Amino acid sequence: MRIRPERVGHMIQRELADILRNEMRDPRVSQWVTVTDVEVTEDLSSAKVFVSILPTGAERDQTLETLQGAAGFVRRQLAPRLGLREVPELRFKLDASIERGARVEELLKKIQRGEPVEDDEQA
Repeated sequence: MRIRPERVGHMIQRELADILRNEMRDPRVSQWVTVTDVEVTEDLSSAKVFVSILPTGAERDQTLETLQGAAGFVRRQLAPRLGLREVPELRFKLDASIERGARVEELLKKIQRGEPVEDDEQA
């Protein structure tokens, strides 16, 4: 049955967004990170947490590393909020779909204006 993992994923996403915004002391995490989706395994033992991180390059990598390092803290904060016997292990993954969407939108605007479109990046 797929309903429970999806429901748990939505609960984790909502609570995790609140924890990152209000409980994390690192300003990079509280200001630059958005939780876009959470996929929970059928047995509820593991969850992939997809995040969008505003800065690019080294800052993005550092922020993702900070999240990975804080996974234990975040799990402890989630436990009382979720009311589950076991809180899934959290694995943070970068979600670049927002960036890809912005790139596509920019290309479409260029085409609409009749500007040349360089193929400097594969979409």
